[in-house]
Amino acid sequence: MEFEKNNATRKYIDLVKTLERSEFKDRRMAILGIARTGLAAAPVLRDLGAKVILSDNASAAVLGVNLIEAQMLGVELRVGATPEEALEGAEIVVPSPGIPASAPVLRLALERGLPILSEIEVAYRICRAPIMAVTGTNGKTTTAILLGEIMRAAGYKTYIAGNVAADELKQPLIQAAAEADRGDVIVAEISSFQLEWVEKFRPKIGILTNITPDHMNRHADFREYVRCKSRLFAAQRPDDVAVLNAVNAPSRSIGAGIPSRLCWFDRGACDNEYSSCVRNGQIVVRWAGIEHILCKTDELRIPGAHNLENALAAAAAAIAFGADPLAVSNAMRAFAGVVHRMEFVEELNNIRYYNNSMCTNVDAAIRSLEALDRPVVVIAGGVNKNMDFTPLGPALVRDARHLVLIGRDAKDIENAARASGYNSITHAESMQEAVQQATSFAHPGDAVMLSPACASFDMFKDFEDRGEMFRQAVRQLSYKR
Repeated sequence: MEFEKNNATRKYIDLVKTLERSEFKDRRMAILGIARTGLAAAPVLRDLGAKVILSDNASAAVLGVNLIEAQMLGVELRVGATPEEALEGAEIVVPSPGIPASAPVLRLALERGLPILSEIEVAYRICRAPIMAVTGTNGKTTTAILLGEIMRAAGYKTYIAGNVAADELKQPLIQAAAEADRGDVIVAEISSFQLEWVEKFRPKIGILTNITPDHMNRHADFREYVRCKSRLFAAQRPDDVAVLNAVNAPSRSIGAGIPSRLCWFDRGACDNEYSSCVRNGQIVVRWAGIEHILCKTDELRIPGAHNLENALAAAAAAIAFGADPLAVSNAMRAFAGVVHRMEFVEELNNIRYYNNSMCTNVDAAIRSLEALDRPVVVIAGGVNKNMDFTPLGPALVRDARHLVLIGRDAKDIENAARASGYNSITHAESMQEAVQQATSFAHPGDAVMLSPACASFDMFKDFEDRGEMFRQAVRQLSYKR
């Protein structure tokens, strides 16, 4: 009888999901942006029977190969479109995450009363698999990929998707949602940009790694940024789970208003029935009165206190989902980290080189300095995202042997460093020159680390391009040996 009841429930859930997947059939969907998100969303919605309009305000020459890919999709294209042209005939708008809410095309959509749904909102509505979603300022990608590896080790067919950008891992959530089956699992990294236009988005398990100032060039202020992050949990229900950072003040404030089951992670003690912590040098997850001792902290292969927090969050989410604790333990011990995030590149003449190109804000830069157990020569700089670099000064005084600055807003970092009494600073015009300078200032036993604390778009295509240029410059040093 219980089996028949469960089977009927599964059939009902499948029926509901099928109806939701047909929600967009015959609807005129205006997808804004002919880039990664738009190119992924267009064929999925096309195959669901939507009438897709894919537009971009850029010219054909600027769009380049993206336009060629779009032309092969068999959807209506509008290139160099004005806001009016992009929205003509539309019933629902799906914007690229890169388009701010203040953009004229989205203001016009609101004026016309058109529903605006983010790509992750559409993905949720068509998805049959449970979603484990990770957001936060720092640590999102490491936590998401570690969690994905844990779930695979536990025997689940797992999709890692969303805002993840780690070389080979670039799958928008809508693509994973279209492919994943009911028994699969999706682990999704979610940015604040993606959370601006969600309504029903409801991850079975949501993780908030931390919140510190970032993207102040996009959000009106820090409070708005925190509100965006909190939207990850807004539609959760009591049978869902929220994994939150117990020692991060914005995280704790969000936890006060969450309707789902709370699981706190903390490098200190497990003070709650549902918690993840460190005790006697071991990672412990307490879940529904049962404690799971997973591994020793010194068995983790990813360095730094911030990565210990990432591991605590991933472990808590996996145990909450029902993953086998032994599989969780084994996967945590095996995980070697993610490219562009404290990535060890090479050791030359007893100097270790680390690529931390994904470090694009002040808090991440401070944490990366703290993570290494040796003096560091730092390469930093790029485009300031309207951040205050003042807290970086004392960290440089404490941990950095020398600072090499690159990029448009290098002077902002220099001013903050000198205000703290740190004066061992030089400037470089290219990544190759920066690596050469850093090497000349490093002593045997030191580390050279690319830790920009800035966006990359002044000198590079993106943070991945910046990290690859660092790798290449280090390899050139080794060739010259």
